[in-house]
Amino acid sequence: MRYLYIVLWLGLIPACAPREQQEEKQSALSENSVTLTAEQIKNAGIETGIIQKQLLNSELKVHGLVDVPPQNIVSISFPLGGYLKNTKLLPGMHVNKGETIAIMEDQGLIQLQQDYLVAKAKLQYTEKDFDRQKMLNENKVNADKIYQQAQADYASQKVLVKGYTEKLQLIGIDPGKLNENTISRSVPLYSPINGFVSKVNVNIGKYVNPSDVLFELINPADIHAALTVFEKDLSKVKPKQKVMVTFVDDPSTEYECEIILVTKNVDDNRSALVHCHFEQQPKQLLPGMFINARIKISNAQVTAVPEAAVVRYGNDEFIVEDKGNNSFHLLPVQTGMKEDGMVEIISKDNDLTGKTVIIKNAYTVLSQIKNSGEEE
Repeated sequence: MRYLYIVLWLGLIPACAPREQQEEKQSALSENSVTLTAEQIKNAGIETGIIQKQLLNSELKVHGLVDVPPQNIVSISFPLGGYLKNTKLLPGMHVNKGETIAIMEDQGLIQLQQDYLVAKAKLQYTEKDFDRQKMLNENKVNADKIYQQAQADYASQKVLVKGYTEKLQLIGIDPGKLNENTISRSVPLYSPINGFVSKVNVNIGKYVNPSDVLFELINPADIHAALTVFEKDLSKVKPKQKVMVTFVDDPSTEYECEIILVTKNVDDNRSALVHCHFEQQPKQLLPGMFINARIKISNAQVTAVPEAAVVRYGNDEFIVEDKGNNSFHLLPVQTGMKEDGMVEIISKDNDLTGKTVIIKNAYTVLSQIKNSGEEE
């Protein structure tokens, strides 16, 4: 008999936990709910409506930075290494394609030019020797071994000259114009693009390795606006939409842009980048500048209610759902775009479409809910 009591007592324990959880849920639900009389509803002038999907035209306000794609940023280095003899570059300075931006010098440059000229002279000798040995071999005057050796010497010398030629062209020296009178210890560096200087990493007299970046140049031809758009608004943003951009130093002047790309990944801040091209590029445009923007959104289908349906308490926004039988419940929402008295609402929990909510005098019910909660 004692055993039976123990089993029954153990069987009651699991039932207690769900009951407590249910009571807590009901308590939390009651804090955001209220039941009114028909007379209270009439006196308050409460009106209700059904939430529906609607097409809204509006603007999305965002922030961003002036950005440059990687292919428009050029890092300048000297492939063979050497000392920086001279440069006049400063950050922000404009340069033209083909313009001399620095002078490099090193004894290795002299050695390279010397080796090329010596190899080129020897190539002429091996070529003539090869032709001579070929003719003798065809007439059976010399042995095949001698002819083959001449052939190998000629081939290897051509490879050597070709290698020196490529090295000279790599540092901007024209092998065709090089002779014993034009050997120089200095080599000019030329700008490969039209653009401006963003970084100067060296000073005159400093030795640089082949891997060191001396200067960084930016081609402004493809400079654009990179806007940060939060995840909840990404579905409204599409290529070809118009964007109006302003700068911090001149907020009254707007520049028109067009969206060219919306990135497909969302970062840790739940946002993504939207890239825009300027229709007419501002003169003061520099990478990294902070910008404000208004994205013009057309015919976005969203869940919307009249603005009067949204109530605020503290820092939170709510709509008041009509649960039937004169009962009302607060639903937390976030608001989005607005147009002609309508406002977009977003709920993290579920789809609000089809719910009945108060669209007039919702603050009356909000005060009843909060006051009843305080009284308890």
